[in-house]
Formats: sequence, C-alpha cells, structure tokens
Amino acid sequence: MTSNAHSSRSFRNHPGAAAVALAAMTALLAGCSSSDDTDPLSEDKAAGDTVVVGSNNFAESILLADIYGEALKAKDIKVSYKPNIGSRETTYGLLKNGSITVLPEYNGSLLAYLDAKAEQKSLEAVNTEAKAKLDPKLTLLESSPAEDKDSVTVNADTAKKYNLTAQSTLADLKDIAPELVLGGSPEFQTRQQGMVGLEAVYGLKFKSFKALDAGGPLTQAALKKNTVQAADIFTTDPTITKEKFVVLQDPENLFGFANVTPLVYKSGLSKEGVDALNAVSAKLDTKTLLDLDSQVQLESKDPLDVAKAWLKSVGLG
Repeated sequence: MTSNAHSSRSFRNHPGAAAVALAAMTALLAGCSSSDDTDPLSEDKAAGDTVVVGSNNFAESILLADIYGEALKAKDIKVSYKPNIGSRETTYGLLKNGSITVLPEYNGSLLAYLDAKAEQKSLEAVNTEAKAKLDPKLTLLESSPAEDKDSVTVNADTAKKYNLTAQSTLADLKDIAPELVLGGSPEFQTRQQGMVGLEAVYGLKFKSFKALDAGGPLTQAALKKNTVQAADIFTTDPTITKEKFVVLQDPENLFGFANVTPLVYKSGLSKEGVDALNAVSAKLDTKTLLDLDSQVQLESKDPLDVAKAWLKSVGLG
C-alpha cells in the first residue's frame, strides 16, 4: 500500500471517526472508561514499572487501548491510561520520549507515515520495513489479522440481487460493475488504491463514479439510499453491521495493509507484557473488531466494559 491510501487522514486516519467517536468520548472523558485525571498530552513518565497505554482521538483506538491495558492488567502489570491524545504526529513523539509505553497502531499506515514511498507487498515485509524505520527505542509487536482499511462494499439490495456474500471477492464484480455506481472520496477516483487499481488489477469498469467523502457519513448515506450501489467503506465501520452491507474480499491486496499492531517503547515493557499483547493480536480479527466497534458506537456500551468482556471470552481477561 502506498501512502496515498491514508494521505487524507491525520492519525489512523479515520474520516468520520470524529463523529462516531464523539459520543463514546463524551462518556469516556466523563470518567466511565479508562481515562484518568492526567493530561493526555503531559510528558511526565509513569513512575516505576507502570505501563502507560495511549490512544489516538477516535473511538476504535480508545477501545483497542482498553483491550491492551486490560490484557496487561490480567498479568498483574501496573497500567495507566492516556486516552484520546490526538494524531500520530503527537503520539509518535510521546512514544519516542517514553511518555507512552504502548499504542495501538496500523502497520501499513504507520509505514506510510515513516516513509511515504515505501512499497507494501506483504504483511511480513511491511512490518520488517516499519521496524527498520522506527526510532530505535521503539518496536512493533506481532500484528493481528484485524484490519481497518479501505474496501469496496456493496449495500444489502445489491448483494442480494447479484448473490454477493462476505466470501465474494472484487473479481466477482467484473461482469456486474458496468451496472453499478461507485462512491467514494474525490481522490478515490484517481488513485491506484481506488478506481485506477480496481480496473488495472481486477478489470472493473463501473457505470459511473459519485464523489462523496472518504468513507464518512455522505458515503454511508448514499450507499444506504442506493444512490451508489458500491462504495469505499472502512472494514471496521459499524455501518456495515447496522445496514447489512457486504464487504468484498481483496485477494490481490490492492488496498494494502492496515493490521492492528501494538507499537511499544522497548524498555518500558517486560517480556510478560510483550507476550500478553501478542496473545491479544493472535485472537483479534477484522470480524471481531467490527463487532466490538459496533457495541461501542452503535449500542453506546462503555469501551472498557466491551474490552473486559471480550478478553474474558477469549481467555485473556
């Protein structure tokens, strides 16, 4: 995945995330989740052996931070939280100086931040190159199968009409695409990781393209109303669950890699802590993350409660 896939996003960077995160953050910052009384931008390092788990300012990052923190607590590791910090530009600096010990990251997005020209050909290659370009005090742990990335997603009516399921791939659209209007950000029309690549890699030629926003409320609404039949939607967007949208598989990895991966300050985390976070990665896949996001963003559940319940259900709580 080249950097342009995430160039319009400032942290993960998730458009529309501010809107979906607002309700969760209001409750979270009121004290019902992992937030504490510390200033999230404070650069004071935690005392002693306390692991500081940070998060960017969108709902999924906060949930993942709660999962990481509670997994560490289950191993009797002292944890404090710095939630809702801001963009990658801020959190990366806090990691480098040891103010944060652990942060949920997305491997391909992080690599694009570190090197906009880096090619991303495989999960292993992405992680190897990202580790090589990180500040030497930092490292990535094992990536989870869970990815939050661009996709071509169809609405329920289109899926039913053309017998498309969660196992269907982009290649299955080749004969159908001329009947479909595709929606997405204006940039999606001219990107390799957009219409250009969809035609070059999968042979897809759509009826037309409708410029909307980058996976946000305009795109979601157009797909729901059938103004567009297919759209660029992020793979863990709870709208998928709510509206019964169908995400098409991308076996050629046109949309690159955005695996949820712990980014850590090496000297601040013990081997036991590393093992605990790697165990989380082994259990977390995209379907699970979509479900957990939906509980927080659609059902207004406390992200800390959601994190604890999931960890317990997979034997890590």
